[in-house]
Amino acid sequence: MVSEEIEKKASVFHVEDANSVDLVENKESLLEKARQGSENEHELGFRKAVVHHKKAIFWAMVMSATIIMEGYDTSLMSSFYAYPSFKEKYGVRTGDGTYELEGRWQVALGCASSVGTFFGVLANGYLTERFGHRRVIMGSLIVMSAFIFIPFFAPSILVLLVGQVMCGLPWGVFATMGPSYSSEVCPLSLRGYLTAYVNMCWAIGQFVAAGVLKALVANSTHWGYRIPFAIQWVWPIPLFVLTYLAPDSPWWLVRKGRIEDAEKAVKRLSSKTVANEAKDRVALMIHTNSLEVEQENENSADFKGWKSYVQCFQGTNLRRTEIVCLTFSGQIWSGSSFAYSPTYFFSQAGLNPQDTYKLNLGVTGVAFTGCIVSWFLLSRFGRRTIYVTGYSILTATLLLIGILSFPAQSHSGAKWAQAGLTLVWVATYSLTIGPLAFTIVSEMSATRLRAQTIALARDAYNLTLIISRVVEPYLINPGELNLKGKTAFVWLGTALVVLTWSFFRLPETRNRTYEELDLLFARRISARRFGKYDLTLESVIGIDVETRKVDE
Repeated sequence: MVSEEIEKKASVFHVEDANSVDLVENKESLLEKARQGSENEHELGFRKAVVHHKKAIFWAMVMSATIIMEGYDTSLMSSFYAYPSFKEKYGVRTGDGTYELEGRWQVALGCASSVGTFFGVLANGYLTERFGHRRVIMGSLIVMSAFIFIPFFAPSILVLLVGQVMCGLPWGVFATMGPSYSSEVCPLSLRGYLTAYVNMCWAIGQFVAAGVLKALVANSTHWGYRIPFAIQWVWPIPLFVLTYLAPDSPWWLVRKGRIEDAEKAVKRLSSKTVANEAKDRVALMIHTNSLEVEQENENSADFKGWKSYVQCFQGTNLRRTEIVCLTFSGQIWSGSSFAYSPTYFFSQAGLNPQDTYKLNLGVTGVAFTGCIVSWFLLSRFGRRTIYVTGYSILTATLLLIGILSFPAQSHSGAKWAQAGLTLVWVATYSLTIGPLAFTIVSEMSATRLRAQTIALARDAYNLTLIISRVVEPYLINPGELNLKGKTAFVWLGTALVVLTWSFFRLPETRNRTYEELDLLFARRISARRFGKYDLTLESVIGIDVETRKVDE
């Protein structure tokens, strides 16, 4: 006979026969197993986690690799504005005989994929929770392969615009899938690294795009811009095969009441050495899910399907939604539209195309390296510390770039100094808020609303990105305001606002399991006390143990 407590927990997940789930062994209760699962999570060090959870690392990296395609195209399209063959095909002739893409089309093309991504992200929040990560990714890869034909064969800029919108739909799925899946398959000690890895995949895509553009910048034929579009067909087939072979998220399986399948998934994600811990890990997932169900019932009805987005704005979830949306959109408010893809800025500053794309390749190389180095920061400092410190440096760098814009009008040395500061900005971004935003967003949401919360965060990012892409070309375009380096002052203002917000509102999530985070939010602990607040495991699991203190 299973205990009444376990039968109660099992009923929450629509498990028809609690005895068949085999949640207990030697009459050990579900809560005792959950307690042991929590202890195992906290005691598992980084090195042992790498040794025993190689499979989880691999599959998290596979799922995150889908975002390479979005990073590739994002860098591709913004860099095309200064690309000679692209401007000749889709631009208009200027007074000096050269071609220039009109400001309105820069805005439209810059926003096109973000519009598609916005709706793709919203759909993913619903589809992933219903069908699981694997099936949604495979379907999106098929759709992606078909939509690439549109920009590749685009005879006019209008058709190119439509193609970018359509390609944005599957990119919206990929954009949120990596952090969601990684946060659910990795143990606590690896969670920060694998969710931050998503940003590295973004940087990989941008690095590949920069390399392709550098190699083809001298090609004056239509292949100079068509080959970069065609390269996007490289990714879907291998990713489709690997995704088919990947295990489903055990957290998702628990939410669907498939407890035995969740236990099998946990075993597939770890080595045989720690297979005996699978029941404890699943018990912890069940307990956390049950805790969130109880919190949802206290605040509102249990919404299903598309209506589940409503729950992201109720009770403690409202604060979580605020944090993830501001953290993610803060990447744009930091000035990334101006400094992260600076090819057009450099071309308007007077650098020739060859130097511009050499510098662009260097920028993406710095971004890639920064993502790797960020893992060392994650091992030593808290999420909040890295994010706030990084944002402070970014803000100061924007100020310096803006100040140098005055001597840059007459001294070429000042232009190169601005270029150097841009590299500093990109390096800082890639070390701090770039990867940390993915980690924070992945950890902050309730597990039952993870797909929906990450979707809202990403769409907050997309809306901000659309605004920045509407504003940025008019700020820097020679035919518009032509602010050049003074554009940094505009983004300095937005960066200061987000920096202030992050200091007062961004909590620390390092070394906290998901059920601990549920309790911290339920107790309405202030952001600056979050990291050092004492929680007893009694509050988390329901039995008497010593008080644990997690240092920030």
